[in-house]
Amino acid sequence: MSAATISSPRAALVGRRIGWTTAAVVALLLAVLLSLAVGARHIAPGEVFDALLSGSTSEGAEIVRSLRVPRTVVGVMVGAALALAGTVIQGITRNPIGDPGVLGISQGAAVGVVLAIAFAGVHTLAGYVWFAFVGAGVASVAVYAVASSGRGGASPLKLALAGAAINALLISVIQGMLTTDAATLDEFRFWQVGSIAGRSAEVAGQIWPFLAAGAVLVLSVARGLDALALGDDVAKGLGQNVATVRIVGGIGATVLTGVGVSAAGPIAFIGLAVPHIARAIVGTDHRWVLPMAALLGPVMLLVSDVIGRIVFPPGEVPAGVMTALIGVPFLIAMVRRKAVSA
Repeated sequence: MSAATISSPRAALVGRRIGWTTAAVVALLLAVLLSLAVGARHIAPGEVFDALLSGSTSEGAEIVRSLRVPRTVVGVMVGAALALAGTVIQGITRNPIGDPGVLGISQGAAVGVVLAIAFAGVHTLAGYVWFAFVGAGVASVAVYAVASSGRGGASPLKLALAGAAINALLISVIQGMLTTDAATLDEFRFWQVGSIAGRSAEVAGQIWPFLAAGAVLVLSVARGLDALALGDDVAKGLGQNVATVRIVGGIGATVLTGVGVSAAGPIAFIGLAVPHIARAIVGTDHRWVLPMAALLGPVMLLVSDVIGRIVFPPGEVPAGVMTALIGVPFLIAMVRRKAVSA
Protein backbone atom coordinates (compact mmCIF):
# COMPACT_ATOMS: atom_id res chain seq x y z
CA MET A 1 0.00 0.00 0.00
CA SER A 2 1.46 3.33 -1.06
CA ALA A 3 2.02 6.30 1.23
CA ALA A 4 -0.45 8.29 -0.87
CA THR A 5 -3.15 5.65 -0.27
CA ILE A 6 -2.52 5.75 3.48
CA SER A 7 -2.53 9.54 3.69
CA SER A 8 -5.68 9.98 1.61
CA PRO A 9 -8.18 9.10 4.41
CA ARG A 10 -6.16 11.23 6.83
CA ALA A 11 -6.24 14.20 4.46
CA ALA A 12 -9.98 13.72 3.98
CA LEU A 13 -10.48 13.71 7.76
CA VAL A 14 -8.46 16.90 8.19
CA GLY A 15 -10.38 18.54 5.35
CA ARG A 16 -13.70 17.58 6.93
CA ARG A 17 -12.58 18.95 10.30
CA ILE A 18 -11.46 22.23 8.72
CA GLY A 19 -14.81 22.48 6.94
CA TRP A 20 -16.79 21.95 10.15
CA THR A 21 -14.59 24.41 12.03
CA THR A 22 -15.19 27.03 9.34
CA ALA A 23 -18.93 26.39 9.59
CA ALA A 24 -18.75 26.82 13.37
CA VAL A 25 -16.96 30.16 12.96
CA VAL A 26 -19.71 31.33 10.58
CA ALA A 27 -22.37 30.14 13.05
CA LEU A 28 -20.68 32.10 15.82
CA LEU A 29 -20.59 35.28 13.72
CA LEU A 30 -24.29 34.88 12.92
CA ALA A 31 -25.09 34.29 16.61
CA VAL A 32 -23.19 37.47 17.52
CA LEU A 33 -25.13 39.44 14.89
CA LEU A 34 -28.43 38.06 16.22
CA SER A 35 -27.45 38.97 19.77
CA LEU A 36 -26.70 42.54 18.70
CA ALA A 37 -29.80 42.97 16.53
CA VAL A 38 -32.63 41.12 18.30
CA GLY A 39 -34.29 42.10 21.55
CA ALA A 40 -37.09 44.20 22.97
CA ARG A 41 -36.28 46.55 20.12
CA HIS A 42 -35.24 44.92 16.85
CA ILE A 43 -32.40 46.72 15.14
CA ALA A 44 -31.62 46.22 11.45
CA PRO A 45 -28.24 44.61 10.63
CA GLY A 46 -27.24 47.73 8.73
CA GLU A 47 -27.80 49.87 11.81
CA VAL A 48 -25.80 47.38 13.89
CA PHE A 49 -22.84 47.71 11.53
CA ASP A 50 -23.19 51.51 11.58
CA ALA A 51 -23.09 51.46 15.38
CA LEU A 52 -19.94 49.34 15.37
CA LEU A 53 -18.05 50.85 12.47
CA SER A 54 -19.15 54.43 11.85
CA GLY A 55 -19.94 55.77 15.32
CA SER A 56 -23.59 56.46 14.57
CA THR A 57 -25.39 58.40 17.31
CA SER A 58 -28.90 57.08 16.66
CA GLU A 59 -30.93 55.58 19.49
CA GLY A 60 -30.51 52.10 18.07
CA ALA A 61 -26.75 52.54 17.81
CA GLU A 62 -26.57 53.63 21.45
CA ILE A 63 -28.52 50.52 22.48
CA VAL A 64 -26.13 48.33 20.53
CA ARG A 65 -22.97 49.88 21.92
CA SER A 66 -23.97 50.45 25.54
CA LEU A 67 -26.15 47.41 26.23
CA ARG A 68 -25.86 44.67 23.65
CA VAL A 69 -22.13 44.70 22.89
CA PRO A 70 -21.08 44.07 26.53
CA ARG A 71 -23.82 41.46 26.91
CA THR A 72 -22.72 39.69 23.73
CA VAL A 73 -19.02 39.81 24.60
CA VAL A 74 -19.72 38.32 28.03
CA GLY A 75 -21.90 35.67 26.36
CA VAL A 76 -19.07 34.66 24.02
CA MET A 77 -16.61 34.45 26.91
CA VAL A 78 -18.93 32.51 29.20
CA GLY A 79 -20.04 30.08 26.49
CA ALA A 80 -16.46 29.32 25.49
CA ALA A 81 -15.31 28.98 29.09
CA LEU A 82 -18.06 26.56 30.15
CA ALA A 83 -17.73 24.44 27.00
CA LEU A 84 -13.95 24.14 27.38
CA ALA A 85 -14.29 23.35 31.10
CA GLY A 86 -16.86 20.63 30.42
CA THR A 87 -14.70 19.07 27.70
CA VAL A 88 -11.66 18.88 29.98
CA ILE A 89 -13.63 17.58 32.96
CA GLN A 90 -15.10 14.80 30.83
CA GLY A 91 -11.57 14.01 29.65
CA ILE A 92 -9.79 13.91 33.01
CA THR A 93 -12.58 11.97 34.73
CA ARG A 94 -13.42 9.77 31.72
CA ASN A 95 -17.02 10.49 32.63
CA PRO A 96 -19.33 11.21 29.66
CA ILE A 97 -21.80 13.06 31.90
CA GLY A 98 -19.12 15.18 33.53
CA ASP A 99 -19.54 18.95 33.65
CA PRO A 100 -18.41 21.76 35.99
CA GLY A 101 -21.16 20.83 38.43
CA VAL A 102 -19.93 17.25 38.84
CA LEU A 103 -16.73 18.25 40.66
CA GLY A 104 -18.48 20.81 42.84
CA ILE A 105 -16.78 23.75 41.12
CA SER A 106 -20.02 25.53 40.22
CA GLN A 107 -21.38 25.13 43.73
CA GLY A 108 -18.10 26.38 45.16
CA ALA A 109 -18.52 29.56 43.13
CA ALA A 110 -22.11 29.82 44.36
CA VAL A 111 -20.95 29.58 47.99
CA GLY A 112 -18.52 32.42 47.29
CA VAL A 113 -21.36 34.59 45.98
CA VAL A 114 -23.59 33.80 48.96
CA LEU A 115 -20.79 34.73 51.36
CA ALA A 116 -20.14 37.93 49.42
CA ILE A 117 -23.79 38.96 49.70
CA ALA A 118 -24.36 37.88 53.29
CA PHE A 119 -21.12 38.91 54.99
CA ALA A 120 -19.04 41.15 52.72
CA GLY A 121 -21.80 43.53 51.68
CA VAL A 122 -21.14 42.98 47.97
CA HIS A 123 -24.18 43.67 45.82
CA THR A 124 -22.84 44.08 42.28
CA LEU A 125 -22.01 41.60 39.54
CA ALA A 126 -18.52 43.03 39.23
CA GLY A 127 -17.99 42.38 42.93
CA TYR A 128 -19.31 38.80 42.78
CA VAL A 129 -16.63 37.83 40.27
CA TRP A 130 -13.75 37.63 42.72
CA PHE A 131 -15.69 35.76 45.41
CA ALA A 132 -16.97 33.26 42.85
CA PHE A 133 -13.42 32.65 41.64
CA VAL A 134 -12.18 32.00 45.15
CA GLY A 135 -15.10 29.69 45.89
CA ALA A 136 -14.53 27.70 42.70
CA GLY A 137 -10.84 27.36 43.48
CA VAL A 138 -11.36 26.21 47.06
CA ALA A 139 -13.96 23.63 45.97
CA SER A 140 -11.65 22.28 43.26
CA VAL A 141 -8.73 21.94 45.67
CA ALA A 142 -10.98 20.20 48.22
CA VAL A 143 -12.23 17.69 45.64
CA TYR A 144 -8.71 16.87 44.44
CA ALA A 145 -7.37 16.59 47.99
CA VAL A 146 -10.09 14.11 48.93
CA ALA A 147 -9.72 12.13 45.69
CA SER A 148 -5.91 11.93 45.87
CA SER A 149 -5.85 10.59 49.43
CA GLY A 150 -5.48 6.86 49.96
CA ARG A 151 -4.40 4.26 47.43
CA GLY A 152 -4.42 4.85 43.71
CA GLY A 153 -4.34 8.63 43.76
CA ALA A 154 -6.96 10.75 42.05
CA SER A 155 -8.53 8.13 39.80
CA PRO A 156 -11.58 9.02 37.65
CA LEU A 157 -13.93 7.14 39.99
CA LYS A 158 -12.51 8.79 43.12
CA LEU A 159 -12.72 12.23 41.48
CA ALA A 160 -16.39 11.65 40.63
CA LEU A 161 -17.21 10.39 44.13
CA ALA A 162 -15.28 13.19 45.84
CA GLY A 163 -16.98 15.72 43.58
CA ALA A 164 -20.40 14.34 44.42
CA ALA A 165 -19.64 14.48 48.16
CA ILE A 166 -18.28 18.05 48.08
CA ASN A 167 -21.12 19.12 45.80
CA ALA A 168 -23.72 17.80 48.26
CA LEU A 169 -21.94 19.50 51.16
CA LEU A 170 -21.82 22.86 49.37
CA ILE A 171 -25.48 22.66 48.38
CA SER A 172 -26.36 22.06 52.03
CA VAL A 173 -24.25 25.05 53.10
CA ILE A 174 -25.96 27.30 50.52
CA GLN A 175 -29.45 26.16 51.45
CA GLY A 176 -28.72 26.52 55.16
CA MET A 177 -27.51 30.09 54.73
CA LEU A 178 -30.32 31.12 52.42
CA THR A 179 -33.11 29.74 54.58
CA THR A 180 -31.92 31.85 57.50
CA ASP A 181 -31.36 35.07 55.55
CA ALA A 182 -34.29 36.22 53.44
CA ALA A 183 -32.47 39.28 52.09
CA THR A 184 -29.56 37.18 50.80
CA LEU A 185 -32.00 34.68 49.27
CA ASP A 186 -33.84 37.44 47.43
CA GLU A 187 -30.62 38.77 45.89
CA PHE A 188 -28.95 35.42 45.27
CA ARG A 189 -31.85 33.93 43.31
CA PHE A 190 -31.43 36.47 40.51
CA TRP A 191 -27.79 35.41 40.08
CA GLN A 192 -28.45 31.69 40.55
CA VAL A 193 -30.85 31.35 37.60
CA GLY A 194 -28.03 32.07 35.14
CA SER A 195 -28.19 35.02 32.75
CA ILE A 196 -26.02 37.41 30.75
CA ALA A 197 -28.57 40.23 30.85
CA GLY A 198 -27.26 43.49 32.25
CA ARG A 199 -23.62 42.43 32.15
CA SER A 200 -21.32 45.40 31.68
CA ALA A 201 -18.02 45.99 29.95
CA GLU A 202 -16.45 46.02 33.43
CA VAL A 203 -17.36 42.36 33.94
CA ALA A 204 -15.89 41.47 30.54
CA GLY A 205 -12.71 43.33 31.43
CA GLN A 206 -12.38 41.43 34.69
CA ILE A 207 -12.77 37.93 33.29
CA TRP A 208 -10.92 37.94 29.95
CA PRO A 209 -7.40 37.44 31.43
CA PHE A 210 -8.64 34.39 33.32
CA LEU A 211 -10.35 33.05 30.20
CA ALA A 212 -7.11 33.37 28.27
CA ALA A 213 -5.08 31.69 31.02
CA GLY A 214 -7.57 28.85 31.41
CA ALA A 215 -7.72 28.26 27.65
CA VAL A 216 -3.92 28.04 27.44
CA LEU A 217 -3.84 25.51 30.28
CA VAL A 218 -6.46 23.20 28.81
CA LEU A 219 -5.06 23.39 25.28
CA SER A 220 -1.63 22.47 26.64
CA VAL A 221 -2.95 19.07 27.82
CA ALA A 222 -4.90 18.19 24.67
CA ARG A 223 -2.59 15.28 23.79
CA GLY A 224 -2.65 14.13 27.40
CA LEU A 225 -6.45 14.00 27.36
CA ASP A 226 -6.33 11.81 24.25
CA ALA A 227 -3.99 9.44 26.08
CA LEU A 228 -6.14 9.41 29.24
CA ALA A 229 -9.10 8.24 27.17
CA LEU A 230 -7.18 4.97 26.63
CA GLY A 231 -6.70 4.43 30.37
CA ASP A 232 -4.07 5.49 32.88
CA ASP A 233 -1.73 2.57 32.19
CA VAL A 234 -1.77 3.13 28.44
CA ALA A 235 -1.32 6.88 28.95
CA LYS A 236 1.77 6.22 31.08
CA GLY A 237 3.07 3.84 28.42
CA LEU A 238 2.70 6.62 25.86
CA GLY A 239 4.93 8.85 27.96
CA GLN A 240 2.24 11.00 29.57
CA ASN A 241 2.49 12.10 33.18
CA VAL A 242 -1.07 11.27 34.22
CA ALA A 243 -0.97 13.29 37.44
CA THR A 244 0.35 16.37 35.63
CA VAL A 245 -2.32 16.13 32.94
CA ARG A 246 -5.06 15.89 35.55
CA ILE A 247 -3.67 18.71 37.69
CA VAL A 248 -3.03 21.13 34.82
CA GLY A 249 -6.34 20.24 33.17
CA GLY A 250 -8.16 20.54 36.49
CA ILE A 251 -6.65 23.95 37.20
CA GLY A 252 -7.61 25.12 33.71
CA ALA A 253 -11.16 23.78 34.11
CA THR A 254 -11.45 25.47 37.52
CA VAL A 255 -10.34 28.83 36.14
CA LEU A 256 -12.70 28.54 33.17
CA THR A 257 -15.62 27.52 35.38
CA GLY A 258 -14.86 30.46 37.63
CA VAL A 259 -15.02 32.72 34.56
CA GLY A 260 -18.39 31.39 33.47
CA VAL A 261 -20.12 31.05 36.81
CA SER A 262 -18.88 34.33 38.25
CA ALA A 263 -19.97 36.34 35.23
CA ALA A 264 -23.28 34.71 34.40
CA GLY A 265 -24.30 32.43 37.25
CA PRO A 266 -24.42 28.63 37.11
CA ILE A 267 -25.68 28.21 33.54
CA ALA A 268 -26.32 24.51 33.08
CA PHE A 269 -25.99 22.13 30.18
CA ILE A 270 -23.40 23.93 28.03
CA GLY A 271 -20.53 22.14 29.77
CA LEU A 272 -22.37 18.82 29.39
CA ALA A 273 -23.83 18.95 25.88
CA VAL A 274 -21.35 20.97 23.85
CA PRO A 275 -18.39 18.56 24.29
CA HIS A 276 -20.52 15.70 22.96
CA ILE A 277 -21.69 17.77 20.00
CA ALA A 278 -18.09 18.78 19.26
CA ARG A 279 -16.87 15.17 19.38
CA ALA A 280 -19.71 14.05 17.13
CA ILE A 281 -18.59 16.64 14.56
CA VAL A 282 -14.78 16.44 14.58
CA GLY A 283 -13.98 13.14 16.32
CA THR A 284 -12.19 12.48 19.58
CA ASP A 285 -8.88 14.29 18.99
CA HIS A 286 -8.86 17.01 21.65
CA ARG A 287 -6.70 19.25 19.49
CA TRP A 288 -9.84 19.65 17.38
CA VAL A 289 -12.51 19.02 20.03
CA LEU A 290 -11.38 21.87 22.30
CA PRO A 291 -11.45 24.61 19.60
CA MET A 292 -14.76 23.30 18.28
CA ALA A 293 -16.25 23.39 21.80
CA ALA A 294 -14.96 26.94 22.25
CA LEU A 295 -16.88 27.94 19.12
CA LEU A 296 -20.09 26.01 19.76
CA GLY A 297 -20.43 27.02 23.42
CA PRO A 298 -20.97 30.72 22.62
CA VAL A 299 -23.32 29.81 19.77
CA MET A 300 -25.54 27.80 22.12
CA LEU A 301 -25.49 30.48 24.82
CA LEU A 302 -26.11 33.45 22.51
CA VAL A 303 -28.90 31.73 20.59
CA SER A 304 -30.50 30.69 23.88
CA ASP A 305 -30.23 34.26 25.15
CA VAL A 306 -31.78 35.69 21.96
CA ILE A 307 -34.70 33.26 22.07
CA GLY A 308 -35.22 34.09 25.73
CA ARG A 309 -35.55 37.79 24.82
CA ILE A 310 -38.35 37.26 22.30
CA VAL A 311 -40.34 34.24 23.47
CA PHE A 312 -42.42 36.09 26.10
CA PRO A 313 -42.21 39.82 25.31
CA PRO A 314 -41.77 42.29 26.88
CA GLY A 315 -40.13 40.14 29.57
CA GLU A 316 -37.10 37.86 29.17
CA VAL A 317 -36.51 34.20 29.95
CA PRO A 318 -32.99 33.86 31.42
CA ALA A 319 -30.39 32.19 29.24
CA GLY A 320 -29.80 29.56 31.93
CA VAL A 321 -33.36 28.30 31.41
CA MET A 322 -33.22 28.39 27.62
CA THR A 323 -29.91 26.51 27.29
CA ALA A 324 -31.51 23.38 28.74
CA LEU A 325 -34.63 23.70 26.60
CA ILE A 326 -32.54 24.07 23.45
CA GLY A 327 -29.68 21.72 24.32
CA VAL A 328 -31.67 18.71 25.54
CA PRO A 329 -33.08 17.77 22.08
CA PHE A 330 -29.58 17.81 20.56
CA LEU A 331 -28.22 15.48 23.23
CA ILE A 332 -31.22 13.15 23.06
CA ALA A 333 -30.91 12.95 19.27
CA MET A 334 -27.25 12.01 19.51
CA VAL A 335 -27.93 9.41 22.19
CA ARG A 336 -30.57 7.85 19.95
CA ARG A 337 -28.10 7.71 17.06
CA LYS A 338 -25.37 6.39 19.40
CA ALA A 339 -23.23 9.33 18.39
CA VAL A 340 -22.23 10.28 21.91
CA SER A 341 -18.64 9.29 22.56
CA ALA A 342 -17.54 8.33 26.07
